[in-house]
Amino acid sequence: MNKQRVLILSASVGAGHMRAAAALEQAFQQIGDGHNVRHIDTLDYATTALRGLYSKAYSYAARRLPVITGWLYDAFDQPWRSAPLRLAFNRLNTKPFVAMLRENKPAFVVCTHFLPAEILSWLADSDELAIPYFVVVTDFDVHAMWLSRNCQHFFLATDEARARMETIGISGDRITVTGIPIDPVFATPKNKCDMRRKHDLDSDRPTILVSGNRLSSATLENIVASLATLPREVQIIVICGRRPEVCSRVAEMTARVSWRSSVKFTLVGFVDDIDELMSASDLLVGRPGGLLTAEALASGLVFVIVSPIPGQEERNADYLLEENAAIRCNDPSLLAYKIERLLSDQSRSEFMKKNVARIARPRAAFNVVDTLLRLANTRGISAPDAY
Repeated sequence: MNKQRVLILSASVGAGHMRAAAALEQAFQQIGDGHNVRHIDTLDYATTALRGLYSKAYSYAARRLPVITGWLYDAFDQPWRSAPLRLAFNRLNTKPFVAMLRENKPAFVVCTHFLPAEILSWLADSDELAIPYFVVVTDFDVHAMWLSRNCQHFFLATDEARARMETIGISGDRITVTGIPIDPVFATPKNKCDMRRKHDLDSDRPTILVSGNRLSSATLENIVASLATLPREVQIIVICGRRPEVCSRVAEMTARVSWRSSVKFTLVGFVDDIDELMSASDLLVGRPGGLLTAEALASGLVFVIVSPIPGQEERNADYLLEENAAIRCNDPSLLAYKIERLLSDQSRSEFMKKNVARIARPRAAFNVVDTLLRLANTRGISAPDAY
């Protein structure tokens, strides 16, 4: 097949969509046989109004108004129900995006967010611009906003998501269950003891990784306070993210409790070696975002779910709990109790680890790219008829 230009389109609404796109870009570079691949943030080609709506407004609502976020998520989860006002707003605010598509002339497009897929579908329906495109869903369930009538092929995380799409009329030959694309670095197993030594951790202590960069300061402090009461010798890595003031407060707290606790804390800010920290750990405490969850599964970690955002994170949590690959703690003050119960029950812990291994898909990014290349080679890629 001739080398083609491929665009991977995401949107900087949270980090997950961007990380999935970056993972696909890396997979293309490794196995894409020289395709000209470019990852683009759709919001870079939108007006200030649209960028604010999708990024700032969503982030604010998720942090400050989670009940409303969950209500909106459920209200819009109605397959094939059009949203003319939203589409009209998107069309008016993405004219530079359409101009970018015309300039790049991609052979096909891969979308890791529903916004570019929605615009591409409208362009096809209006006969303005017909570009073949694919949709990669970055959560374990499929919200109706991911549905796109002119999409060539959907890549999903789970068989249940596939079953849902088939019940609403999408043919099974347009669906592949690959898992959520994560950085290809997760496809290479790492030795737990080696990773602990590399990061100055004790090789024989149970290790808990706290993903705190997306948690509120108060929630993170409550989690740390509870974990400090664990009765056994454990070590805890706390990721505070790009928030030095939060890291400082957590450091003060751990300094106060460490002298009377058997728990050892290691605090870090932003990290670019999350795969190594996950490989060094046994449990992950955090919110079940799609990408973080997929990375944790690929690293063999049982997830301890805290503070999921109503909507997609609640559904991700449901999936993990149904598969017996996670526990959930609704009250941070009970976190130590719940984790101690799990660590004390070796048979339960081993059972959950086996479930984690069963549903993990560390090569998801490669699987998506492999399927894309196979589709292109076997039948070519062209704009499909709408469903």
